[in-house]
Amino acid sequence: MKKIQDMTLREKIGQMLLCGFEGTEATEQLKALIAEHHIGGVIYFARNVEQTGQVADLSEQLQQIAEQSDTLPLWVSIDQEGGMVARITEGVALMPGQMALAAGSIGLKEGTKVGIKDAGDAAYEAAFISGKELRALGINLNFAPVLDVNNNPDNPVIGVRSFGESAELVAEFGQRSVQGFQDANVVATAKHFPGHGDTSVDSHLDLPTIKHEQERIRSLELVPFIQAIKGGVDAIMSSHIYFPAFESEKLPATLSKSVLTGLLREELGYEGVVMTDCMEMNAIAEHYGTVAASVMAIEAGADLVLISHRLDRQIGAIDAIEQAVKEGRLSEARIDASVQRLLALKERRGLFAPQTGSAAEVGTAEHCAVAQRLSEASITLVKDEQGLLPLKRVRTLAVTVAAAVSSGVDEAYAGPASLGAALAERGLDVLDRVLPLAEVGGLTGSVLAAAEEAEQIVIGTYNARFHPAQVELVRALQALGKPVIVVALRVPYDLLELPEVSTFIAAYESRPLALQSTAKALLGELEMKGHLPVTLGSGYPAGWKWEGGL
Repeated sequence: MKKIQDMTLREKIGQMLLCGFEGTEATEQLKALIAEHHIGGVIYFARNVEQTGQVADLSEQLQQIAEQSDTLPLWVSIDQEGGMVARITEGVALMPGQMALAAGSIGLKEGTKVGIKDAGDAAYEAAFISGKELRALGINLNFAPVLDVNNNPDNPVIGVRSFGESAELVAEFGQRSVQGFQDANVVATAKHFPGHGDTSVDSHLDLPTIKHEQERIRSLELVPFIQAIKGGVDAIMSSHIYFPAFESEKLPATLSKSVLTGLLREELGYEGVVMTDCMEMNAIAEHYGTVAASVMAIEAGADLVLISHRLDRQIGAIDAIEQAVKEGRLSEARIDASVQRLLALKERRGLFAPQTGSAAEVGTAEHCAVAQRLSEASITLVKDEQGLLPLKRVRTLAVTVAAAVSSGVDEAYAGPASLGAALAERGLDVLDRVLPLAEVGGLTGSVLAAAEEAEQIVIGTYNARFHPAQVELVRALQALGKPVIVVALRVPYDLLELPEVSTFIAAYESRPLALQSTAKALLGELEMKGHLPVTLGSGYPAGWKWEGGL
């Protein structure tokens, strides 16, 4: 293991960069980043993934390039939260997302909404299996779990990525998730500090502001992060959000010394790695510039700077940080402090030891059975006022509003998965209609025509709160006078737009496994045991499960 005293300034600065790249093999540009600029690691997106064997080979190839060029072993990182945010979706045991996990676990312990032991076990199990599979693919750092408390129905970017609206619930689930990943020897990253749950702006697109006073932020947003710190979380990712309560200048947390050093390091006592969210998100790139902001982030207290896309910005950031040291704006001691933390974490997570594991250990029947069990437990019956469930074995129109890129963290979804196909697989006579999100309004007429042939209707909505054409479609279907069942295939807040719906199910996601679980639930093949992790108006509080009446 190379010691910090044997590293040049340029090598040390390189260790503070985490870089994205195009393609499914190491490009010449990426090889140069590793061999000449000695970057600390890479990040995988869906663009880098073909199948699990290829991912394992790519990880090994990149580590070999590092070894041959006398670069330290690389962080190989990914956003594999589960559910709707996952970069590897085929050939792995893709776990339900965080809100689905919570839905399947809360209410299990008598006398409390939050079944502490049961909830913790589910979060731990999902994270541990995901971590084992990531490590077998050569991935050693995961940008999960999300510790944001989603208490704002208008949040366009967090939503089902959060465990829920309760700070205590998020803290408990989050800490157990951290333990699961780290027990699998994968770095867990608590994000997005100090909290992205109460925003109505996506920081991928602009700079959000959270205007609450310090007292409120300490009692809500910070609670899960404080517990994660006490539990020894490896890394914390900063948010690109402006918190006036902690920062007098208009600077997002990522660029705020008051937040990253004053609050996180000094007040909360965090000694682990602090990393930035991607510095090419508009909240940073459009307001401060990626390269200039990379220096500012290190000044603020960040150890690891994430630049996911452009090579010129990646090299530009290294150059700018080096120049800042030469000019005295940053001290070399400041650089050394970050590199010491990074090297210590690489050693703790076994990056300097021979790597073990193979793609053959990924997506096993045992692992997939756990994912199925957790998925089936999550399906939540919010209400069934007219007793429309289980579905009758009659001709059914099943409409699925297709998953779409709804925020900057999402990527294009592959495959024609639909609720109708999942129902048809279970023997129901189905008219299957899949509607692209942007085309719902234009296709309403054809859907209504198809509905004339059906005796009952199931429609899976997708973020209808943000796409009102879906609300209009549901109401048009209701006007036909036939039974209509609505399934929310992402945020359960769709019910707030459709309070008159008599039968409403929250599925939290539209991955194939969730669709299969929903189909079983609709047909009465499994009991819907899920409880709401968030409040849906005055009649449906967090912890709610339909028991036949209000």
